[in-house]
Amino acid sequence: MIDLPYKAPDFTLNDEDSIGHSLVDYAGKWVILYFYPKDDTPGCTVEACSLRDARDDLAALGAEIIGISKDEASAHEKFKAKHSLNFTLLSDPEAKVIAAYGAWGKKMFGQEGILRKTFIIDPSGNVVKVFGRVTPLGHGEQVSDALRALQAA
Repeated sequence: MIDLPYKAPDFTLNDEDSIGHSLVDYAGKWVILYFYPKDDTPGCTVEACSLRDARDDLAALGAEIIGISKDEASAHEKFKAKHSLNFTLLSDPEAKVIAAYGAWGKKMFGQEGILRKTFIIDPSGNVVKVFGRVTPLGHGEQVSDALRALQAA
């Protein structure tokens, strides 16, 4: 495990409208960067809706939410519309960014895939908090509480 804080790996990935988003675009803001296995599956939906419900609180704290999975942009578009998701979802079909953040690895039963992980990145572009093995239910509130604590420190 890498000691915190550390420089967040930069990336450029497309959203559902084929618009490129880079981490550097969010310089000066807090970023909640979360990795999830697949659009519209039970756990991923609970996690996304939890972050959706916490978005106003996180925005008030100066944070942007970005979700990344291997799903295609068209799947992201449907997922966002179906669940009224109010934040950016990016496609990483080759899992390069997923791997750069250590969100790819062995899962249950020895299979490899995307690990459910969330990173809080400060306005200077440093990872200051990592949530590994995220529990989807209540994750948005957990992230809000952690961000509030980081900002108070």
